[in-house]
Amino acid sequence: MALAATASLTLGAAPATPTATPTAQLTATFMATAKYRDHRLAVAAGYVPDQYCVVNPGEGGGALGYPHFNHALDGSTDPRKPTALLYEGDGAGHWKLAGLEWMVVDRDGRTDTDDDRPSLFGQPFRGPLPARYAGQKVHYSLHLWLWKRNPSGRFEPFNPRVVCRPGTTRPRPAVPAAPAAPAAPPAAAPS
Repeated sequence: MALAATASLTLGAAPATPTATPTAQLTATFMATAKYRDHRLAVAAGYVPDQYCVVNPGEGGGALGYPHFNHALDGSTDPRKPTALLYEGDGAGHWKLAGLEWMVVDRDGRTDTDDDRPSLFGQPFRGPLPARYAGQKVHYSLHLWLWKRNPSGRFEPFNPRVVCRPGTTRPRPAVPAAPAAPAAPPAAAPS
């Protein structure tokens, strides 16, 4: 009886989540996400496909592919539970898992402070990043190209080897035409 109580106390005193090395975290991610190479399993697990392929809006090219978000995992820093899976689509219904993304909302909602920046795999998350879509908040983000090599780096946001096919990207808002300059008043007739 005393032995059982001692074991119980010892087990109860252990940390709930031991700190893992980046290599152990990567291994856990690989093991947990390998099943999502089957796109149907990702959808069944609550990952919702975006209808658009996301390209790099800045210099450098590349893309994310089609993000599949599971908003029940927003805020996750668990290496086994990414917020989003990043897929390449061929337009014929075939999906190939390329990368993963974790997103954490910034505590104070400001882009000029970063005292709550999370990290995973020994990497700090990027951000705080401004909201870009309706409903999105200021957030931190970390990408991991575990299933498709990224020549720019394993943790870079965009992968130059991921390509969005023509007509698959989110339409850009039309830029309104500049208003025409007011017409000059008619010249006064000579007197």
